Amino acid sequence: METVINHQRAFYLAKKTLSLERRWAILEVLEQTLKNNEILIEQALFADFGKSGFETYTTELGMLYEEISRTKRDLKKWIKPKRVRTNWVNWPAQSYILFEPLGVNLIIGAWNYPVLLLLQPAVSALAAGNTVVLKPSENAPHIAALFQELIDKNFDPAHLALIQADAQKTQKILALAWDHIFFTGSTQVGKIVYQAAAEQLIPVTLELGGKSPAIITPHCDVALTAKRLVWGKFLNAGQTCVAPDYVLIHESVKDAFLNACVVAIEKAQYGPGSNNYCQIINERHMDRLVKLLDQNKVYYGGSIDAKKRFIAPTIMTDVTFDDAVMKEEIFGPILPVMTYQNLNDALAQVKTLDKPLAAYVFSENKKEVASILNDLSFGGGAVNDVVMHLTNPNLPFGGIGKSGLGAYHGYHGYLRFSHQKSILHKNNWFELPLKYAPLTAKKLKWIRKILK
Repeated sequence: METVINHQRAFYLAKKTLSLERRWAILEVLEQTLKNNEILIEQALFADFGKSGFETYTTELGMLYEEISRTKRDLKKWIKPKRVRTNWVNWPAQSYILFEPLGVNLIIGAWNYPVLLLLQPAVSALAAGNTVVLKPSENAPHIAALFQELIDKNFDPAHLALIQADAQKTQKILALAWDHIFFTGSTQVGKIVYQAAAEQLIPVTLELGGKSPAIITPHCDVALTAKRLVWGKFLNAGQTCVAPDYVLIHESVKDAFLNACVVAIEKAQYGPGSNNYCQIINERHMDRLVKLLDQNKVYYGGSIDAKKRFIAPTIMTDVTFDDAVMKEEIFGPILPVMTYQNLNDALAQVKTLDKPLAAYVFSENKKEVASILNDLSFGGGAVNDVVMHLTNPNLPFGGIGKSGLGAYHGYHGYLRFSHQKSILHKNNWFELPLKYAPLTAKKLKWIRKILK
């Protein structure tokens, strides 16, 4: 691994990553590599956790293609120095920002979307002129093995490399001299990454998770709310970092909402081996989810097939914040539904939890929407929808507090993997003498007039 880093650092210092043409070229190779191997990628994801070709394209490859194409389209504009205004104190001069790559980057991907969450930040890093080492999740071994082959075959390891490692080896990798570490995964592992980076003052980006609420008021379209929420919650069998983790709904519309959820679930035809649904990633996560599932509070679903790593879409009611299912991020197909009478009291309860990665509001009342969005702190979210905010590359994606550090996607990803170098370019045809000694009362008088 040290050899790879040394080669990448030499490659970067030789300025081989900097030209616009080189950046375009590697993005085109990445795009073509994905397109040429779509079938193999689908097969690997299906082998890892039963993901269908439809979901592979819509939640992984399609979003990557859009990210690459938009980045190639806008990159020429992004890399130009950015002019900014110069204040009177520095007149006459020009001020601008130069965008400098961070250098050698380690990108650690997650298992739930093992293609998208590994390669989407890599698109930003390569576009910004960096070198990259990818570390895929060991929990999705088939896709990790496939991308080991594809990256080794199609890319110069001095520019883009991939290394597979378990948790123990990853600890050693984190101790190496990176210029930036980008991690997507759980808060628990994020703390380990953050601590390791702190030893060497390595800057980090952490894309984590949390208990993302969906708050439903009486002024919503109940049927459409249920349809959209069921889709976002049970997408990828609930194994989505921005999935709605739990529902807080006004008691007056609870029954109608629950009935609409059942209709939406049954219409979706979720089931083991279905193209509409996938498996839980492994036995460890199965065991964890089963412990969160209180059969006495199951309103709908609750069936389990351990051999097939299948948990049916499940709704739990009569849940309180003291239940086990509310003590950690669920990250699976279990949806707790809780009611409220007073919206302010409900928001106060949400704020007792850590700041989540996402939050969702279902209401057609503008005052209610504004009140919730302004009162809660969260990474990002949507009004009258779930999950879809992360598909807009013009919106930064990232968490706050324990749900993450830093944001990316589109131009925001380019900025995340760049250092913004501030430049003041002073002209020589005029010199304001106020700052030079002797420091007189008259000079201070003029300075007071300027700096006010």
